[in-house]
Amino acid sequence: MNMTEAEQKGFFNGFKQFWCDRFAFVENYTRFIKNRDHPLPSWSSADVEEFIASDPVHGPILKTARQAVAMSAVGSAIGAFSLAGIALKYSKTPHGTALALGAGAAFGWTFGHEIANQSLQLYILDTLSANVKFMEWWQKKSEGQS
Repeated sequence: MNMTEAEQKGFFNGFKQFWCDRFAFVENYTRFIKNRDHPLPSWSSADVEEFIASDPVHGPILKTARQAVAMSAVGSAIGAFSLAGIALKYSKTPHGTALALGAGAAFGWTFGHEIANQSLQLYILDTLSANVKFMEWWQKKSEGQS
């Protein structure tokens, strides 16, 4: 049973719409990434701390999100080195150890992020909005509009 060209277009448009709905959050960042003459300059931790101090609504949310990233990084390191250590102990192959290091880092990041999500209650906060507000603030500040 072959699909006609019209049926294929309809199927692929539906498939495309499905994934566009799932990744709609990307649209929030396009004004900072695309269609710019020059990219935004890099910011430092001091710039982020300045935003946290200046915005009473989104600042604490951004601070909590940064704490979650730190917890995820710790989980990633623990996962990577523990799984690589086990692989090195039992297999003694460098490629197996390297794969275990990468897999452990990914699994550790995931578990660390979930622990941070529950302990810091990130599921309640709108971290996307806080990140977008920071990007808007940084764009205004870097262009001298603040």
